[in-house]
Amino acid sequence: MTTYVYGIASSAHPALPDGMEGIGKPACTVRILKQGDLAAIVSDAPEDLKPKRRDLLAHQNVLSEAGAAGSVLPMRFGSLAPDDETVVSVLGERAEHYGERLRALDGKVEYNVKASHNEQAVLHQVLAETPELRAMVEANQRQGGGSQEEKLKLGEAVSNAVRAREQSDAAEVRRVLEPTAEAIEPGPEGTGWLANISFLVARESAEGLIAAVEELKAAQPQLELRVHGPLPPYSFVDPGPSQPAE
Repeated sequence: MTTYVYGIASSAHPALPDGMEGIGKPACTVRILKQGDLAAIVSDAPEDLKPKRRDLLAHQNVLSEAGAAGSVLPMRFGSLAPDDETVVSVLGERAEHYGERLRALDGKVEYNVKASHNEQAVLHQVLAETPELRAMVEANQRQGGGSQEEKLKLGEAVSNAVRAREQSDAAEVRRVLEPTAEAIEPGPEGTGWLANISFLVARESAEGLIAAVEELKAAQPQLELRVHGPLPPYSFVDPGPSQPAE
């Protein structure tokens, strides 16, 4: 049967969650596969595996249980191997790499920060900071809104100014928050936010990042910042030359 991989830890980890319930309905039993100094936290994989809320939470719960007492390299949801023997083989092949990653991430957690703009606030800001735009707005207002061509010209100018502000604010988010982290990893771009960055921080000093986010909110009211964490350090695992499970 296909093997589902939750994460990788040291074989001497004091609290590997052997026997707890994992993904699936009915839930599959979590087991531990060991090879030398490494251990993989695995279970059977349901045939109809999909990113349902129940299974996403189960994946997270297994990693939280294991990570509470020691370093764990979390695999992303849906990491599969053909069988247990393949997982054990990969542990042996990449023992040095996984050992280095476990040491590097020991005591570390991930916080993901997504930044977006309050549309009204940023529009007010770019108008306040750009005399040329204000002049165009006032000229159109004096003409009862202006011609269609003038409206299009104003709309394009405002759109360009907002995009430029998005770029500068994204850089500002990174500049302010990066010093609070030991490493950062930009996330995939997407609609709805101007910055998506994951920060690796020591668990005991994470309040520094949170405080910096609050200060940034106060200093830049046009920004809306969403913080997710603490999370297992998914973005910093670096599985090596190829994924351990396809």
